Amino acid sequence: MQIVFSVLLILASVVLMMLVLLHKGRGGGLSDLFGGGVTSSLGGSSIAERNLDRITVGVGIIWFACIIGLGLLLKTG
Repeated sequence: MQIVFSVLLILASVVLMMLVLLHKGRGGGLSDLFGGGVTSSLGGSSIAERNLDRITVGVGIIWFACIIGLGLLLKTG
């Protein structure tokens, strides 16, 4: 079980790093490289940006759950 949490934690960490780098910052960010620099002039964020936010939060929750799970496994084991 510990190996499963460890592998999942590594995968979630890599995916989370990539998702954070894709986010648009003040200067544009890496999302401009993949066509994410085009935003709507209506003042709101685009659908792609909102979906990227949701995916990032979901992967962050998985990452956090892996940290807690590994901590509990190592504490009792």
